[in-house]
Amino acid sequence: MKQYLKHDPWLIIEDNFHRPYNEITESVMSLGNGRMGQRGNFEETFTGKSLQGNYVAGVYYPDKTRVGWWKNGYPEYFAKVLNAANWIGITINIDYETLDLNTCEVREFRRVLNMQEGYLERSFIATLKSGRELEVYTKRFCSIVDDEAGAIRYSLKPLNFDAKITIEPYIDGSIRNRDSNYDETFWDEVRKETGYGEAFIELRTRKTGFHVCTGMCVEIEQDGGRVDFQSQPIRQEKYVANRLTLDCRQGQETVIYKYAVNLSSLNYDTDRIVAETRKYLQRITAKGFDRMLIEQRQAWADKWKVNDITIEGDAAAQQGIRFCIFQLNQTYTGEDERLNIGPKGFTGEKYGGSTYWDTEAYCLPFYLATADQKVSRNLLLYRYKHLEKAIENAKKLGFKAGAALYPMVTMNGEECHNEWEITFEEIHRNGAIAYAIYDYVRYTGDEMYLVDYGLEVLIAISRFWSQRVNWSEAKQQYVMLGVTGPNEYENNVNNNWYTNYLAAWTLRYTVETVNRVKELNLAKFNELCDRIHFREEKEIATAKHIVENIHLPYDENRRVFLQQESFLDKELMPVSEIPKGQRPLNQHWSWDRILRSCFIKQADVLQGIYFFEDEFDRETLQRNFDFYEPMTVHESSLSPCVHSVLASSLGLTEKAYEMYLRTARLDLDDYNNDTEDGCHITSMAGSWLAVVKGFGGFRIRDNQVVLNPYCPANWQSLAFKLRFRGALLEVKVTQTDVTVENFSDKTADIELFGESFGLEGKSRKSVPRPTVNDLTESE
Repeated sequence: MKQYLKHDPWLIIEDNFHRPYNEITESVMSLGNGRMGQRGNFEETFTGKSLQGNYVAGVYYPDKTRVGWWKNGYPEYFAKVLNAANWIGITINIDYETLDLNTCEVREFRRVLNMQEGYLERSFIATLKSGRELEVYTKRFCSIVDDEAGAIRYSLKPLNFDAKITIEPYIDGSIRNRDSNYDETFWDEVRKETGYGEAFIELRTRKTGFHVCTGMCVEIEQDGGRVDFQSQPIRQEKYVANRLTLDCRQGQETVIYKYAVNLSSLNYDTDRIVAETRKYLQRITAKGFDRMLIEQRQAWADKWKVNDITIEGDAAAQQGIRFCIFQLNQTYTGEDERLNIGPKGFTGEKYGGSTYWDTEAYCLPFYLATADQKVSRNLLLYRYKHLEKAIENAKKLGFKAGAALYPMVTMNGEECHNEWEITFEEIHRNGAIAYAIYDYVRYTGDEMYLVDYGLEVLIAISRFWSQRVNWSEAKQQYVMLGVTGPNEYENNVNNNWYTNYLAAWTLRYTVETVNRVKELNLAKFNELCDRIHFREEKEIATAKHIVENIHLPYDENRRVFLQQESFLDKELMPVSEIPKGQRPLNQHWSWDRILRSCFIKQADVLQGIYFFEDEFDRETLQRNFDFYEPMTVHESSLSPCVHSVLASSLGLTEKAYEMYLRTARLDLDDYNNDTEDGCHITSMAGSWLAVVKGFGGFRIRDNQVVLNPYCPANWQSLAFKLRFRGALLEVKVTQTDVTVENFSDKTADIELFGESFGLEGKSRKSVPRPTVNDLTESE
């Protein structure tokens, strides 16, 4: 771990410049607004260790897959969310000396991400080689009000000299993706324009043909007043700038305001995109930086009112959960059903920024409880609109009759993952899509989603499972061969328990949904049957037979579900026996050694028990947790949160807290030595799950909110908010009591510690808190 960032409830603070960790800090201090995002890079020149990153949502490039041995059905490309034009750049030259924190002496350095108000600020004093001292203060944000724009305030103050300072605000389109498979550039220039204090560049992606126009406008202030200036337009290949020279006196503050806009052809006609960029830029410049910042503060205040979590008595835990909520809100707003949540969001390039099953398994519950219903519905519609592509994906692998295999990684519905054991084998992702439909309907009560969209998806996924299993004469059961479960430290195994259980559950849920949709709207059901050629009697009979006869590996001696058929053939040992210095395993061991070991990357059997906890008793959970958790290395960012929730259910409060802190501070403390590649955005939703479902004991059962909360021993209190079917609730837990308050006008049905009641609007209820042992025994 790297614990160099200060603990603070609302701020992420880097005091002093930690050069070796700069790329980590850039990831952590990334900004976004759902449409665009930017890593915490410096505005001025920096020749040191840095990963430049600017991203525009939905814009990608199909980077040709790089493999040693091509296989039939292999994806032709890996979708990369592109590093777009750098809009924050401002070059500072003082008599031919360039301000560069890598080459000058730096003191009083401070970089701060303000999560409460949504901006990044930085200050320092630089001593150039000439001995000149320059004080710099910057503040910037990606506006969530004007969500295709960003703004910068960059202040300079000479401390011991007078000089002419040359300032060059620029847009640089000659950028690359560090993770390019063949070191290609992905952008072609279409046009560029420069004018007085402004510049525009339009780029087009190769192959996919997305257009993005980036525009900037610059204003200057000295001594608190606006300065008219002459600027030299700079036009180079994929580069535009304004160069201006100002007389700057010792102690005088010069402020550069830079406004920038990124518009893409996802939302604008290409023949009008430059004109629309200019129009947008004029509108935000007319507002000015101060007004934009006030609007930013208010917009963030509105968000925090409904999704903040407060923890008293533990600054590290408080900072961690707010950081997770902040980044989730920066990454996805739900305004556009064409967009989704990449594992790195707008913080880095790794994983291509594409959509994984993380969205359905981890992120959906967060948005269900903290945002308007349309946000989570749009996440489901994203998958519905990719259904035809999912059917094509299955067809490429030899499946037929409308079977759908949703991709492991996608931007447009096509599979684009470039590792065979994932592409072909990690098919459990299909079940996560089905589970998300169930989760959404259970939470919202929106059964019409099943009628209009959900059942069609469920039938296609069930057709896949019906074909993917085969009948074993030896076992007289259905088996599923050659798969990879959530634990990616095992590949090509037979009868992964989680995958088999999830497949059978999906088939069962599909049958139930068929019956329910027939009750809700028989005409639409019949129309769907005709359109997709659903043979109800035959397909339902097949599904039921599989459900009744699926093979679920089980060890009678230990009375635990087996992760896969031959798991007990491995040498079983706890993680504590791994020699010091050999973790993370994937950075120290050969892949062969990892695959043969018993060590588990992330929850696998326990992932299934977490999803379907109502189908297992507490003793079953206890046995499986005690067996698998000691062998789990938690080297997937998605692992600690599941274990935290389950540990809370078992009353293992110290383990629950340990796992929570690991997931909430995964990037802040760089647990897995990989934050420099970008933050783990989707696992941040898992941090919310660890608090709300774990410590908060929050569930939805029988159309009511179920709560069994407790407060970790070192916390004074915990409070979180929930939206549920028109009601806005706050749950506050102390060491002695629990209070539930309804801020809405609508009565909410609640079960608190086993007692059911209707909590009327604008009212609250307080009760004494049972001990953790009382809670777990009652469950």
